[in-house]
Amino acid sequence: MTLPIDPTAIKPEDIGEESVVLDMEHEAAIEHVREAFTDAGFGVATEFSPSELLNEKVDADRDPYYVLGACNPTMADRALDASDNQLGALFPCNVVIWEEEPGTQVVYHVSIMRIARLVGIAPDDEEMADIVADTGELVDAALANLDAVEA
Repeated sequence: MTLPIDPTAIKPEDIGEESVVLDMEHEAAIEHVREAFTDAGFGVATEFSPSELLNEKVDADRDPYYVLGACNPTMADRALDASDNQLGALFPCNVVIWEEEPGTQVVYHVSIMRIARLVGIAPDDEEMADIVADTGELVDAALANLDAVEA
């Protein structure tokens, strides 16, 4: 299968890739990230620990890794309308927290809105550009709430 885009040509800003480092324990980081995103207007629609699941099911011996499925209902509604409902396949917007080492957590996020436009799930038009910008502002506010150093 030939990919429709060249993955090596994609820059972090093309997919809204952002990460920050938190100097705290893993459980505290999960709570801190949840609060930061909630304060910025997101709800947490789902959450789970892939590391716990994989360690239990396949004895993976993974370090702590947690996913918060964040969602801003207004942005989600706009994105569904703009993409003829297709963008919902990428919902929710995941924020990942993994333990780099004890006491150091990485918070990682990519923009599903940008990715959807890049791969053709969402249109590359003014309406979607506004949704990308508005969602980006919300994520930036959430990450700023973390008071962390950029990775």
